[in-house]
Amino acid sequence: MVEVLVAMGLGSIVMAAVASVTMYSAKTSLAMVNYADLDSKSRYALDVISRELREATALVSFQTNGNTPTLQLTNSIQGEAITLRYDSTARTVVLSRTGQADLTVLMECDTWNFSLYQRTPYVTASKVLYYPATNSSGVFDVNLVKLISLSWKCSRTIFAQKVNTESVQAAQLVLRNKQ
Repeated sequence: MVEVLVAMGLGSIVMAAVASVTMYSAKTSLAMVNYADLDSKSRYALDVISRELREATALVSFQTNGNTPTLQLTNSIQGEAITLRYDSTARTVVLSRTGQADLTVLMECDTWNFSLYQRTPYVTASKVLYYPATNSSGVFDVNLVKLISLSWKCSRTIFAQKVNTESVQAAQLVLRNKQ
């Protein structure tokens, strides 16, 4: 009888250890797959956004306050208006083009930010920096915008927790067709 109880006790300990390792492995594998999926979707979004911004001929307007930061550009060569809009409630970034259906380029997006800069960089000993797109009076001027710096962070929950599932992306894109 004692031998059976000892065997059951040792068996229970071994089973608990196996269950613990199995749960840890499942959570780790899911996190790795999640990282890869978020990164893949962010790279796709960057490809689409960079193509549209680089082909744009001018920034028309922008909005940074509120729940829907927006960039509005034009491509006068193709006769299109392009709008990038972040909806913080829906956690999406949507690309709109004249005459085409809206395209959701990012989902599960926690933050989406942009900064607008002039064409000419200034170089320090350790960095390349850009001048904000402001005129001599310090007032923002959309006509001076040549470079748009974008950054966003997307995340998901794993087992009802937002733990180590972020994908942060950043890019500096030049309006190539702007004269």
